[in-house]
Amino acid sequence: MTIVLQGEKVTLRDLTEEDIRTIYYYEYEAEDREHLLWNGPYGTQEWESYETFASKFTETLALVYTDEPRSRLVIDIDGELKGTVGRYWVSKETNWFEIGIVLFDSRFWSGGYGTEAFRMWMQYLFEAMDTVRLGIGTWSGNIRMMGLAAKCGMIEEARVRKARIVRGEYYDAIKMGILREEWEAARSQ
Repeated sequence: MTIVLQGEKVTLRDLTEEDIRTIYYYEYEAEDREHLLWNGPYGTQEWESYETFASKFTETLALVYTDEPRSRLVIDIDGELKGTVGRYWVSKETNWFEIGIVLFDSRFWSGGYGTEAFRMWMQYLFEAMDTVRLGIGTWSGNIRMMGLAAKCGMIEEARVRKARIVRGEYYDAIKMGILREEWEAARSQ
């Protein structure tokens, strides 16, 4: 079963093999690589060949045409790949995971594109999985991500002071999240 979620401004859809080349372009070749500045606390990006990069998408591609919940979807704006949304398990035992979003093209950082994509992703995950919570992990300097999470109903749950070093400076580590019942209550109003 192919996933296509249509919003007013964006479409979330399954990843294709052709998309991997576009994502590689944005990560390593594009002039506009400002999105990488926000990845500081998540690890530095070392150059890698296209073949090595593409091999990381094997599991994601394997889910296409299955009924399994997706771990990543592509953000399409006006028919062009402009970003991705993703998830990873924090704890299978407690049944919750963290989610993320990246818009590669900074021209779409305003105007509600990211908010719509993130809300659609959250809705998809709550419907497709029996998770009790969705969360994000970021750093206090990433005000765009914290603002996006707050717009989507997440609240700050934890802050560890001076726990992350980004480009040589200390920042607080931030955890934000929303429980299923909070998401459902907000949707029913």
